[in-house]
Amino acid sequence: MKLSNTRVVVLGGTSGIGLAVAEAALRDGAEVVVASSNADRVRETVAQLGAGAEGHAVDLTDEAAVRDMFDRIGAFDHLVFTAGESLQLGLLADIALDAARRFFELRYWGALTAAKYGAPLIRPGGSIVFTSGIAGARPQAGWALGASICAAMEGLTRALAVELAPLRVNIVSPGFVRTPLWRDLPDADREAMYAAAGAKLPVGRVGEAADLAEAYLFLMQQGFATGQTFVVDGGGVLT
Repeated sequence: MKLSNTRVVVLGGTSGIGLAVAEAALRDGAEVVVASSNADRVRETVAQLGAGAEGHAVDLTDEAAVRDMFDRIGAFDHLVFTAGESLQLGLLADIALDAARRFFELRYWGALTAAKYGAPLIRPGGSIVFTSGIAGARPQAGWALGASICAAMEGLTRALAVELAPLRVNIVSPGFVRTPLWRDLPDADREAMYAAAGAKLPVGRVGEAADLAEAYLFLMQQGFATGQTFVVDGGGVLT
């Protein structure tokens, strides 16, 4: 129970990797606060998590709403940011710039806003853990938007690790993971994609949200790591 007597705030904690982080932190003794934009999903998640969990419905792209949420939350120990919409992959010529800007609003500006208002409330010994992805290190054709966001998040992590010290700031870079981000695909296409992607990886499968949750918990507990990108990708950057 290494997180006993701590409070963990997970923004994007009602599905996918964020929910897995919240579940793992609870099992490890923490109190957990989850937040996302969907009020119904927040209520369902809090009920699912049970004792030790609370939730807030908030638009993470709204600065005033984020500030007010942290005012309500008060002091805590670890901030995790996993919020993100399903990215629309596409070639540069086909990118709708307005849509591309909206992805940055949540995944980059939302994370920066959370750090701005959350960091002053984090107790000594606490941390921030962001989320990127291996697209920033190993992009493919059609990944310009995703690669840009991932690279921007990793740069933000290193800069804040210096600026906010001794508060620790790290980032997890997932590879191909089975999460609701792929829910818009037809079931058969999605499973075929998972199988094909997993077959190419050294570990022989795609990741699960629970695999990634362990990385976030490690970075919360590892008091000598800051400014680091923790890649958990099944060997994806090697292939």
